[in-house]
Amino acid sequence: MKSIVIAAGLLVGLAGIAATPADAAGCLKGAVVGGVAGHYVGHHGLLGATAGCLIGRHEANKHAREQVQQNPRYDTTYRTR
Repeated sequence: MKSIVIAAGLLVGLAGIAATPADAAGCLKGAVVGGVAGHYVGHHGLLGATAGCLIGRHEANKHAREQVQQNPRYDTTYRTR
């Protein structure tokens, strides 16, 4: 029992150290909306959440590209040598 508690503590500690923030812009909102819509339309909440996440992420990327085009001073795609 003691070894299980120690192993669990080590795993939690390592997960906290190795965790990096995820870039989920648009995914969470899209997943919620898609999950609810999928549940009510055909009881396919998981498929709706997956599709909503993909669409939300696509829209967030599109919005970010539009922002860069409107303000080219902050263009992150330009690289210097």
